[in-house]
Amino acid sequence: MRWHTEAVRNITVTVPDDVYRAARIHAAEQGSSVSALVGEHLRALADRDGEQRRLEAQQRRIQREIKRFRAGDGLSRDELHDRAVR
Repeated sequence: MRWHTEAVRNITVTVPDDVYRAARIHAAEQGSSVSALVGEHLRALADRDGEQRRLEAQQRRIQREIKRFRAGDGLSRDELHDRAVR
Protein backbone atom coordinates (compact mmCIF):
# COMPACT_ATOMS: atom_id res chain seq x y z
CA MET A 1 0.00 0.00 0.00
CA ARG A 2 1.50 3.36 -1.04
CA TRP A 3 -0.51 5.66 1.25
CA HIS A 4 1.82 5.73 4.22
CA THR A 5 3.21 9.15 3.33
CA GLU A 6 -0.16 10.62 2.28
CA ALA A 7 -2.95 11.90 4.47
CA VAL A 8 -5.61 9.23 4.75
CA ARG A 9 -9.30 9.23 5.58
CA ASN A 10 -11.40 6.50 7.08
CA ILE A 11 -14.67 5.67 5.38
CA THR A 12 -17.46 3.26 6.18
CA VAL A 13 -18.73 1.03 3.41
CA THR A 14 -21.81 -1.13 3.79
CA VAL A 15 -22.03 -4.26 1.65
CA PRO A 16 -24.05 -7.48 1.78
CA ASP A 17 -22.53 -10.34 3.79
CA ASP A 18 -21.74 -12.43 0.71
CA VAL A 19 -19.84 -9.54 -0.89
CA TYR A 20 -17.89 -8.98 2.33
CA ARG A 21 -16.99 -12.67 2.60
CA ALA A 22 -15.87 -12.79 -1.04
CA ALA A 23 -13.79 -9.64 -0.56
CA ARG A 24 -12.10 -11.08 2.54
CA ILE A 25 -11.28 -14.29 0.69
CA HIS A 26 -9.91 -12.38 -2.29
CA ALA A 27 -7.87 -10.10 -0.04
CA ALA A 28 -6.43 -13.07 1.85
CA GLU A 29 -5.49 -14.76 -1.44
CA GLN A 30 -3.69 -11.56 -2.47
CA GLY A 31 -1.97 -11.21 0.91
CA SER A 32 -3.85 -7.97 1.41
CA SER A 33 -6.77 -6.55 3.34
CA VAL A 34 -10.27 -5.55 2.30
CA SER A 35 -9.35 -1.98 3.18
CA ALA A 36 -6.33 -2.08 0.86
CA LEU A 37 -8.41 -3.61 -1.95
CA VAL A 38 -11.06 -0.90 -1.65
CA GLY A 39 -8.39 1.79 -1.45
CA GLU A 40 -6.62 0.54 -4.58
CA HIS A 41 -9.92 0.34 -6.44
CA LEU A 42 -10.79 3.92 -5.49
CA ARG A 43 -7.28 5.06 -6.46
CA ALA A 44 -7.70 3.39 -9.88
CA LEU A 45 -11.04 5.18 -10.34
CA ALA A 46 -9.46 8.52 -9.48
CA ASP A 47 -6.53 7.89 -11.83
CA ARG A 48 -8.88 6.87 -14.65
CA ASP A 49 -11.01 9.99 -14.13
CA GLY A 50 -7.88 12.15 -14.28
CA GLU A 51 -6.77 10.48 -17.50
CA GLN A 52 -10.23 10.97 -18.98
CA ARG A 53 -10.13 14.70 -18.18
CA ARG A 54 -6.64 14.96 -19.70
CA LEU A 55 -7.77 13.26 -22.92
CA GLU A 56 -10.89 15.44 -23.17
CA ALA A 57 -8.76 18.59 -22.76
CA GLN A 58 -6.38 17.32 -25.44
CA GLN A 59 -9.30 16.66 -27.78
CA ARG A 60 -10.69 20.18 -27.26
CA ARG A 61 -7.24 21.68 -27.90
CA ILE A 62 -6.80 19.72 -31.14
CA GLN A 63 -10.32 20.60 -32.31
CA ARG A 64 -9.57 24.30 -31.76
CA GLU A 65 -6.48 23.96 -33.96
CA ILE A 66 -8.49 22.56 -36.88
CA LYS A 67 -9.45 25.60 -38.93
CA ARG A 68 -11.25 23.91 -41.80
CA PHE A 69 -12.24 20.33 -42.44
CA ARG A 70 -13.87 18.76 -45.46
CA ALA A 71 -14.41 15.06 -46.03
CA GLY A 72 -12.82 15.46 -49.46
CA ASP A 73 -9.58 16.58 -47.81
CA GLY A 74 -8.88 13.05 -46.59
CA LEU A 75 -6.74 10.38 -48.16
CA SER A 76 -8.11 8.16 -50.90
CA ARG A 77 -8.72 4.49 -50.23
CA ASP A 78 -5.52 3.59 -52.11
CA GLU A 79 -3.50 6.16 -50.15
CA LEU A 80 -4.85 4.77 -46.87
CA HIS A 81 -3.95 1.23 -47.93
CA ASP A 82 -0.45 2.28 -49.00
CA ARG A 83 0.08 4.04 -45.67
CA ALA A 84 -1.13 0.99 -43.69
CA VAL A 85 1.15 -1.39 -45.63
CA ARG A 86 4.33 0.60 -44.86
